[in-house]
Amino acid sequence: QVRLVESGGGLVQPGGSLRLSCAVSGASLDDYRIGWFRQAPGKEREGFSCFDGTDNSKYYGGSLGDRFTISRDNAKNQIYLEMNKLEVEDTAVYYCAAAWKKNFICSGHPKAAGMEYWGEGTLVTVTT
Repeated sequence: QVRLVESGGGLVQPGGSLRLSCAVSGASLDDYRIGWFRQAPGKEREGFSCFDGTDNSKYYGGSLGDRFTISRDNAKNQIYLEMNKLEVEDTAVYYCAAAWKKNFICSGHPKAAGMEYWGEGTLVTVTT
């Protein structure tokens, strides 16, 4: 069974950085596409980036600018989301989710309905 576990969230000041991890077990990243989502208080869950494990392509939503970067750790079968220049508006629960390569196409705004497996999320709070 495919399982995803996020970690790395926490409290940070505006302008700071955090690195989130998405550990994947029960499947190889080579066969999946991993979406990153976040849900701010009182708002709907939104997809903002995607990693294509089949070819290591990365997709980012335009609103992020160059603040967020995805990377892969093959040895750990894990994805990282490096978040820089964090803003108060980035406060949210962050989720990673996986979809099998033949069932999903990556984009900068992945759709939650297309994902098959979800982590439980990690909270990022950006505050003074």
